[in-house]
Amino acid sequence: MPEHEAAGSLGTPAHAVRDFLRRRREQIAQRWADEPLFRTVFTVSREEAVEAGKVVVDALAQVADAQRVEDPDAAGFTRVREQLARMGAARSRAGLSTTQVSSELAALLPPVENLLVADLEGEPSERLRECTTTLSVLLGTLRLVAMQTALSEGQALIDRQRLQLMEVATPVIKLWDGIVAVPLIGTLDSARSQVVMETLLNAVVDQHARFAILDITGVPTVDSLVAQHLMKTVAAARLMGAECVVSGIRPAIAQTIVHLGLDLGTVKTRASLADALGYCLHELGANIVNRAPDGAGRR
Repeated sequence: MPEHEAAGSLGTPAHAVRDFLRRRREQIAQRWADEPLFRTVFTVSREEAVEAGKVVVDALAQVADAQRVEDPDAAGFTRVREQLARMGAARSRAGLSTTQVSSELAALLPPVENLLVADLEGEPSERLRECTTTLSVLLGTLRLVAMQTALSEGQALIDRQRLQLMEVATPVIKLWDGIVAVPLIGTLDSARSQVVMETLLNAVVDQHARFAILDITGVPTVDSLVAQHLMKTVAAARLMGAECVVSGIRPAIAQTIVHLGLDLGTVKTRASLADALGYCLHELGANIVNRAPDGAGRR
């Protein structure tokens, strides 16, 4: 009996697919190397794409051996998650949508299915149908694993970029020797409030600041959670040896704080950033002299 007939006639469909994958590993990898998903990611050499294909085939064979073709958490897939994520990310950077990447993953099935059908030639039609169905499910699970991994990597990238954006949107300005300020613009949430606190405290240490100004002129609303974060930031700055002044409390925000029953009595507040700076300079012993009206236009 020919080798492929003996292999196909024994064991479960999953084990038959396992044996097929191991037997045709080189041929499958060679065919996959010409598919867009591999060809456009592994551009250094075709051999690189072939080797990557072999790794994926070995993983699929391991999953089939465990008869977990429908399980995306099967141990075999762990070996190729990083590679699949790298491939998916590369195609996304090239401008492909998630749907297009999914289509490229789906295109890996036909070349393998054609080899399987040829390999099992002469087998009963029912056996052939079971094996091709098992292979289809296995490649479908691989596709699911690849998309899950790509989406996770994409979300991780978004989270990193969001954190970087928050850091950029929370600049610390040195206004004077011993005085730093953080002008806040936009909505404050728990994550951003934490960044504000860390940024301000680091600036207090780096600049040896005695005063830190939190200017909330650009903050549209203040709720109880934001107010609590402000109080914590003020308390943390005080522990670091700096006095924190909150400026830019607009009438609407003042009314909101009163309605919420929040006590900011221990917090130094000023109407504007200029007023806060004036207070800090005065506390440092600096004299501020206004220019005489008649000299306003002199150069």
